[in-house]
Amino acid sequence: MSLDTQAISAVQFEASAVRIHGEPRFLLSASLFYFRIPRKLWKERMEQLKAYGYNSIDVYFPWNYHELREGEWDFAEERDVEAFLSAASDAGLWVIARPGPYICSEWDGGALPAYLQAQGIDIRQNDPVFLSRVAAWFDRIMPLLKAYQAGEGGTVIAVQLDNELDFYDCKDPKGYIGALRDLTLSHGITVPLFACAGQGGLLQATGIAEGVAPTCNFYPDNRDPEFEQKVLHYGGIMEELGYPLLVTETNRAHYLLRRLMGCGAKLLGPYLQVSGTDFGFTNATNNWGKPLAFMTSDYDFGGMISPEGHIRDEAYEGRLLGRLIETYGRKLAEAKAVGAVGELRDNIAGPYALELKDGGKLLFFTNLDDQDKLITHGDGGCFTLRGGSSLALPLQLPLTSWGMEGTLEQSTAELYFAKSAAGKLSLAFHTEGAGQIQLSIEAVDVEAEGCLVEQQDGQLIISFNGETDAVCRVKDNTGSLLTVVIQDRSKALYMVEMDEEGLTILDSLESNLVKEEQAVTNWLLSSFDAAEPMTSTEARQSSEHASYLEQNGIYRGYAWYEALVPAHSESEVQGVLVKNGSDVLSLYADGTYLGTIVPGGSSSYLPLLGELERGKLLARTEIWGHSNFDDSRLPCLRLHAMKGLTGMSLVTKQHDLSRNWSVYRATDRILREELTAEVDRKLWPVVNLGGWLSPDHPAFEYYRKSFIPGDKANSWTLYFEGMQSTAQVYVDGRFAGDVNPFDPYLDLSPYLTAGQTAEIAIFLERVIGLPPGRRAIMYEGIQASNWTISGAEEPELLAHAEATRTQGLEVELPLQLEPGQTAWLYGAVSNAENGAGWRANVSGSGLKLTVFFEGHLVGRIWTPSQEGRPVLTGGNPHSVYLPGVWFDKKEGEIAIFLEAVDQAGPCKLEAITLQSV
Repeated sequence: MSLDTQAISAVQFEASAVRIHGEPRFLLSASLFYFRIPRKLWKERMEQLKAYGYNSIDVYFPWNYHELREGEWDFAEERDVEAFLSAASDAGLWVIARPGPYICSEWDGGALPAYLQAQGIDIRQNDPVFLSRVAAWFDRIMPLLKAYQAGEGGTVIAVQLDNELDFYDCKDPKGYIGALRDLTLSHGITVPLFACAGQGGLLQATGIAEGVAPTCNFYPDNRDPEFEQKVLHYGGIMEELGYPLLVTETNRAHYLLRRLMGCGAKLLGPYLQVSGTDFGFTNATNNWGKPLAFMTSDYDFGGMISPEGHIRDEAYEGRLLGRLIETYGRKLAEAKAVGAVGELRDNIAGPYALELKDGGKLLFFTNLDDQDKLITHGDGGCFTLRGGSSLALPLQLPLTSWGMEGTLEQSTAELYFAKSAAGKLSLAFHTEGAGQIQLSIEAVDVEAEGCLVEQQDGQLIISFNGETDAVCRVKDNTGSLLTVVIQDRSKALYMVEMDEEGLTILDSLESNLVKEEQAVTNWLLSSFDAAEPMTSTEARQSSEHASYLEQNGIYRGYAWYEALVPAHSESEVQGVLVKNGSDVLSLYADGTYLGTIVPGGSSSYLPLLGELERGKLLARTEIWGHSNFDDSRLPCLRLHAMKGLTGMSLVTKQHDLSRNWSVYRATDRILREELTAEVDRKLWPVVNLGGWLSPDHPAFEYYRKSFIPGDKANSWTLYFEGMQSTAQVYVDGRFAGDVNPFDPYLDLSPYLTAGQTAEIAIFLERVIGLPPGRRAIMYEGIQASNWTISGAEEPELLAHAEATRTQGLEVELPLQLEPGQTAWLYGAVSNAENGAGWRANVSGSGLKLTVFFEGHLVGRIWTPSQEGRPVLTGGNPHSVYLPGVWFDKKEGEIAIFLEAVDQAGPCKLEAITLQSV
């Protein structure tokens, strides 16, 4: 297969530039995700982006958003990719397409369908089984991208393969990326292909596969003093490979984007300038917590457009940068990075220089702290570089590209706007202090307002004080008119247009008036039995053993595990052990609420007070979301992790195994299996587990102890309380598993037999200064059996809400539920007067809320709790967005699934307040 697609492509990635239809283009690209924005608002968001300086969008295409179950595809309505691409084309926005198969994006599973985990497929590898599943996805998405690629009537200019593969342990990145390339090309994609590096591993991210451009994602401290050096390093590598420096993701501050521009980047792709919402069960879990975190439904990193479409201050910085890019045009699009020039100053990055196409330079000065700096600039005197600012100043810039003779020799003000027509040229500069602009021009007539002008030997020096606007009009010896406008930076930020006289029209900023607010008061509350599934009887599957939800065809939403254990008296029962549970599990024993836990894929013990007459256990589980990032610290944070649980046991006895272990001091971590069972330990010292005082760092020790399992039990789980070490556990010389501080439970049931003495060995690695843990406990008991498993996604939950509604009673807020109680809360609300909808702010404690609006799941909230609540991150955890475009009638209906989950504090809903957007 020929990999040379450049000859027939409308787009080329060259070392010097990105060319589209032969023209060099500098790309300023914002993330715009159709799956997080209501379809009726796609066009509005695109228009907003164009209005604020952006000429491109990057967009992920989540595989699992379109393949809900294996072989079940949906590209209709909110999922209409073709409509989105058509809208982008109509808006005149270039599209950087990112179809995965893995996308990250803090999206459920990074968009990998959960059935892949259930089938045990080796994901993101050069594996024929995985690639066959990817081929089915590409068979759907690639024809749509082809139909809208540049050169075929659309604006798709590049296609990304996978995403930040260098964060993942891919065994053969070159083979894997090459396979994705071949699948893509087979669908007639002719625009360039690329793969991005998330942590700088170009080889690990791309394999440097032929025909696939490497790109960089940078997420630095915006004020990193050595950042340019790093970027220039990668720019040099790209030049050697024959590609431009493309920054496909970075922080949202335009301050940082200017620094990247000064290093020669040809694509600036700040991630998530357009915020959104994870509607439905599409949130992810990831490692942004300690380490576990739940992503909020509100997906907002503070970019320039809010989830509701509000324009934030950073948008004006975007428009200013966009105008600068437009002003320099192909000069900037084909510029070459020079690196640092001149003397570097403390807490000043730069100046860094770009050599512009056809002559001239841009010098980039960046203030790395909040203190104003006095900068000496060439022969133009001094200027003040404000704290936290970055400027691109022209040097020896020919005016011929705008059709006028002369040179802009230097300026202490930033040129951000140029307009030329019929012998007239207007140049607009912005400043935050006094300075000079020096021109080489044969001036015949000069008029100055608000500035001083000196003429000498063909030089024109314009001095300004920075306190008032200044205009200088210069007529040259050819009759052409040059108008130089110098403004305060704030006017440049809010300028809409400039006329030929240098007069500006300013933006009318969004109103700061108090937004319309109202509280929903007419509520109905319908409680129901929390210890029973919310599913129909026919939807429940029987099984001899518990298994993960994905193995039962349940990929998102809620699920219920029902099981039986023998009845026990109060004196025989201590608690219930949940095995390998995630994400959220609420446990009931004979209808009594035991608690809500977030085990992170590990196990968890809940005490049980009282007898167990019927022996019925029920776990209500919720898949908050599959991890979007692979992290080995917690079981649930692996990309291949599954949800739910693998078993429950009734705990009838707790053995404290903390004392009287025989210990052997080893010299290294090379395992000697004979020390786990065979070697006589009679002369080994006897100490508490981890209690050997060792001078080694790290310390490697074998601990052994005999254990006699109870003769009526069939479940044993070893728990290391407060563990701060790593260990390998053996039973009678057989390896049973690893334990670590994040996953301190280990099921030993397969290795122990009731009544038969066993030798337990632990190979412990300890770090100096950290104890191995407080206690070692063996939870012994009876495994649950006779399992029934059922699941509910949005349709099933809405059906349950409708069926339960008839039992509803009128209530007022605040209201309080008992721990473990569940209920539906119903209400209705009219659209805001402006028709844009509402932001619904929730105040309360100890509750989980799953909020439906007009049949859409608009968000999930977990109010502050005294126990159990995980880290919530990614956006506002206390509110949901009710889009105005989803009001189909006079009033929109709200249905909220309430779960009271805090046993240590009140489970109270104080208020739901609506604020117009």
